[in-house]
Amino acid sequence: MTEFGDFAGFDIDKLMSGAQRQLAQVEELQRRTAELVGRAADKNGYVTVEYTGQGLHELELNPRAMRLPSSDLAALIKTVVREAGLDLERQTNELMEELFGEDNPMKLLQDPEAALAQVKQAEAAYDRTFEEVMSDLDEIRRRLQG
Repeated sequence: MTEFGDFAGFDIDKLMSGAQRQLAQVEELQRRTAELVGRAADKNGYVTVEYTGQGLHELELNPRAMRLPSSDLAALIKTVVREAGLDLERQTNELMEELFGEDNPMKLLQDPEAALAQVKQAEAAYDRTFEEVMSDLDEIRRRLQG
């Protein structure tokens, strides 16, 4: 009979401590992500933007920006907002690398094939474990009936 710490080939204690560590990392990620602010400005200083996880946070227009044609100003605002969003995304990726290292879940989003491969590995491990447990239960049932 296996010990609780190594049930069906799995180290339950290691699994639990890993889950607790990941939960702490996710909580830290949530706390620190809320503090991140993406920033951008155009080269002339006409438009300055701050972007957070809630979306556009600050938009400052230099009075000189009002001299631009409205279509140019709109395009400039869109560009600077996009750049601030990219800055926030960069900061978020850096934070996730810092907290998760090689286990960074964002890598899975960037590589769907790798994510699918991990899902298939997990499914195979689950199937093996399920079959082993069912086999053990059948053995117990036979012993109790015998």
